[in-house]
Parts: sequence; structure tokens; C-alpha cells
Amino acid sequence: MNNSQKGVFWSGLVFPGLGQIVLKHYKRGAVIMMTVLVGLSVIVVEAVKKAFTILEKIESEGGAVDMNTILDAALQASTNSDSLIFSFAVLLIIFCWIIGVVDAFRIGKKKDLEEDSINQTSNDNNR
Repeated sequence: MNNSQKGVFWSGLVFPGLGQIVLKHYKRGAVIMMTVLVGLSVIVVEAVKKAFTILEKIESEGGAVDMNTILDAALQASTNSDSLIFSFAVLLIIFCWIIGVVDAFRIGKKKDLEEDSINQTSNDNNR
């Protein structure tokens, strides 16, 4: 597996920024990974807030748990500002994922070309 494929695999299928780490571009990889982790943290915090709001609504109505109560509480828990924050976090993660894959491919391709030129030079010297 060449470097460009390796970088795309790690950044695209495992975790954004990991391809850069594997290709020894540690700072780039760390920045991408931290950005994605912040986005994921925002999503988790928003989900937990909504879950607690739903639980409080259910408890205030006597603790009766049926689908209509849960649905009503979930609809009331959603606000436009929460949706905006959630949407921004999701878009940030998607953006970082795409940037991570493209950058890892670019870095890997550059390393592949360097290795090919080194191998070509050593083959020419051996003749």
C-alpha cells in the first residue's frame, strides 16, 4: 500500500487527522483531530442537554412514560439556537473530514513521488 492510499485510509475511514499522523505530519494531524473532537464534544453536550430537558418534562407530568409524552417533550426541548449549534458542529466535522482526507492524500502522493525519485536515482546509480 503506497503512502497516499495509507493516508486516505487512516483519515477517511478511521479518524480525521490520523492519516497525517501516520505520514509524520503530527501538527496538522493534531489540529484536525482536536477540531473534530471539539465538534463531537459539542454534539454530545447538546444531546445530553436535550435528554435532561426531556426527562424533566416527563417527570413534571407525573412520570408517565408514553410515546406522545416523549415526543412532545422532545419537540419542546428543541430550539433554533440549539439546532444552529448542532448543525455548525456537524458541518465542522464534515469539513474537517474532507480536509483530512484530501490533505492526507496530497501528503502521501508527495511522499510517493519522493520515494519513486529516490528509487529511480539509486537504480540509475547501480547500472
